[in-house]
Amino acid sequence: DAQPSGVPRRRAGRFNPKEDRMTRLLPRFVSVCLALTLTGAMAADGVTRSQLLIGQNITLQGGKNDYGTAVQDGIQTYLNLVNGRGGVNGRQIVLKTLDDDNKAAQAEANARQLVEQDKVFILFGSIEGGPSTAVMKAAIDLKVPFFGPIAGSPTLRRPHQPLVFPVRAEHREEFRALLAYGKSVGATRVGFMRSDSETGQQHLANVKLLSQETGMELVADLPFKSDVSDAQIDQMVGQLEKSRAQIVFNHGSPGVYEKLIRKARAKGLSATFYAVNSGSAQMAKHLGPLAHGMVFTQVVPSPWERKTAITREYQEEFGKQKPGREFSYGSLEGYVTAKALVAALRLAGPEPTRESFLAGLANASLDLNGLRAVYTREQHTGLSFVDLAIVTREGTFRH
Repeated sequence: DAQPSGVPRRRAGRFNPKEDRMTRLLPRFVSVCLALTLTGAMAADGVTRSQLLIGQNITLQGGKNDYGTAVQDGIQTYLNLVNGRGGVNGRQIVLKTLDDDNKAAQAEANARQLVEQDKVFILFGSIEGGPSTAVMKAAIDLKVPFFGPIAGSPTLRRPHQPLVFPVRAEHREEFRALLAYGKSVGATRVGFMRSDSETGQQHLANVKLLSQETGMELVADLPFKSDVSDAQIDQMVGQLEKSRAQIVFNHGSPGVYEKLIRKARAKGLSATFYAVNSGSAQMAKHLGPLAHGMVFTQVVPSPWERKTAITREYQEEFGKQKPGREFSYGSLEGYVTAKALVAALRLAGPEPTRESFLAGLANASLDLNGLRAVYTREQHTGLSFVDLAIVTREGTFRH
């Protein structure tokens, strides 16, 4: 063969120490370069040899959102437990958390920052329907999995979203349980408080359909904007009074709903107020005696009773890590959602990618110490658990 110009010809049978050393080191050099390249690619997706970086947008409102704070306490409790035991396949789970201040636009901006700038592995754990839907929009656009939105919005499941994996049951099943209970005690006229948004319209459509199925009549639709004023809440109270609604329930936004209940009670309305799970423990505490007799749906078992394995586990770990903090539905839901996240990360394998994360959940049944979250390629059901709890005169919940 022709010898390239400028390259010294090696004479047959003559040993060249310098050339031989380079020949022996070349495979090692290539391996190191390849390893560095792969490590760089993994780091860009939030995965290193020592950690998994998870991006979280959540409604904390600078610590003023009691429900969001409780959820975060539960999430941190479980992740601390797992990290203390070595993490997932030797990697610590690290949360990069941004606060959306309960604003959908901020939630979407946060999600995009987490993926595009902070280079997180996946998105995780928002609360409230509007912000969660906004995070979903960014996740779909950026083609990044979104695991564990702690919200009951129908948009998270219908139409089917291959990148979105709710854990808790959706609000539709909570509405169904509340309407069935209302009918069982003789109520026929229903009021519904919802956000004045696309998601709120979908909730309204579900309530109308479920009301027809149960033989109830929706007599008061109470939409509100995020900047709702006291005067507007007064108008809702007037609407409830004219409609003669017998039961009223909400789809979230516990702070706004609490104001509505206070004003309705101050005016002497006789309607019975029910509520979905979001912020239930905090709402009952804030309302005090006004909460007596309220019926709430719950998407996790009672955090105060020790009847289930998951609650016993939660109480033990939460008591150790958050001494003095009260048990709550919010912190238990955060704990359960974080437990589901870890189970999903384990299914992604020892060298996780976003593709292997999705593949691991393609036909998965996650055992959450007695609760079971189910995912298939066609349907991301998550948990189906919905229970009812009534607030006693002592301010406690009885299931």
